[in-house]
Amino acid sequence: MNIHINQRPFDLPDSATVTDALAAFGAKPPFAVALNGQFVARAEHASKALATGDKLDVVAPVAGG
Repeated sequence: MNIHINQRPFDLPDSATVTDALAAFGAKPPFAVALNGQFVARAEHASKALATGDKLDVVAPVAGG
């Protein structure tokens, strides 16, 4: 299936979850995740199935001031 992570296309297996997508993306904690604009709690990453066309946003915190 084709999805977008941070506006980049990724091809993942049909049974992929948010955890699988994060691994393909190479995400390093800490980060927050939104699936199609909706926050996904860390505890739900492994069980949240993805579908073709989904958009995943991975956002790392920014420090400074």
